[in-house]
Amino acid sequence: MANQLDLEEQEKLDELKHFLSKYGNLISGVLIVVMLALAGWNGYNYWQRSQATQAAAMYDEMGKSLAGGDVAKAERTFNDMKDRYARASYTQQAGLALAKMAADAGKPDVAKAALQWVADKSGDEGYAAIASLRLANIYLDAKQYPEALKALDAAKGDAFAALVADRRGDVLLLQGQRDAAKAAYLTAFKAFDERSEYRRLVRVKLNALGVEPEAPKTAVPNAASGAN
Repeated sequence: MANQLDLEEQEKLDELKHFLSKYGNLISGVLIVVMLALAGWNGYNYWQRSQATQAAAMYDEMGKSLAGGDVAKAERTFNDMKDRYARASYTQQAGLALAKMAADAGKPDVAKAALQWVADKSGDEGYAAIASLRLANIYLDAKQYPEALKALDAAKGDAFAALVADRRGDVLLLQGQRDAAKAAYLTAFKAFDERSEYRRLVRVKLNALGVEPEAPKTAVPNAASGAN
């Protein structure tokens, strides 16, 4: 009995040796690839955390410049952030913050440059859309209507569709395109939540153009009432 077990164990051992001789290198290679991938992933995560930490420090430094009203210094810090940490979310936020400060300070060129960079380079659809909307506002204030429409075309994302449509209506109306403006406002009105204050503002714009977006439907008399 013992000899039989020894033979069975020997057969299993031989099968294992044969399997390892045939597939051992392949298995080892796969394990090495997996381990390298895990090491790379961990390294990438560490790099990202490091980048975010350093970008946050620069963002805080830029905040001091913004609080002090130093647009030039804030712009230099933002340029450094773009060069070093272009993919960090803090850099996108810095661009939006710089643009607001520059616009308030009467420096639209600085604001436009910062917003255009965020709109073009941000990997976050939300930041990019906000930048495009704000860029459109600057062009709108400057009566540069084609540029404003181009900026609105670049704003993507369902969450911003209503705002984009409303602002598009403003631009079209100022260009004298009343029918196109009505269509844009109607799109915005339908996209906004019914409880939104912004929706009420769009209704006012439509009413000013002679449009009631929710006009009551005329009741159609039924056959019985007609017979009477």
